[in-house]
Amino acid sequence: MASASATATLLKPNPPPHKSIITASVSPPLPPPHRHHLPRRDFLSLSATSTLLLTQSIPFVAPAPASAAEDEEYVKDTSAVISKVRTTLSMERTDPNVADAVAELRDASNSWVAKYRKEKALLGKASFRDIYSALNAVSGHYVSFGPTAPIPAKRKARILEEMETAEKALSRGR
Repeated sequence: MASASATATLLKPNPPPHKSIITASVSPPLPPPHRHHLPRRDFLSLSATSTLLLTQSIPFVAPAPASAAEDEEYVKDTSAVISKVRTTLSMERTDPNVADAVAELRDASNSWVAKYRKEKALLGKASFRDIYSALNAVSGHYVSFGPTAPIPAKRKARILEEMETAEKALSRGR
């Protein structure tokens, strides 16, 4: 028989955990660090004042109105493009000159657009807007479908209506 020898170990109790004591003290909040910035209200009033002073010190120079010669040239060129569009659209599909007429129309419309698109005074005119839209539709059709392809009736009617509206606006100086 074997003798079992047992060693006795003494268990030491763990010390009780320390209780933390939380103390709160009320102190006034620290002021934010001093930054060199203005409150929004002060900034807006300062910027409004400076803008007002700046605009008062610089004299306003109105843009020079378009001369009558420029207006006459615009009316003449636009009328020529309108008549070219009408002539080209009225041509029969079987006409042997239709391809040449379309090429001439594209040249005329490209030069008209290149000349007048950059004129800020014309951009707001109804005649310019309608002619530009009609020329865009005509050129887009012929680029997509070729110079001998007939323009569909709905598109043709819309183009002719825009031409008529543009002529009315042109006669009224718009």
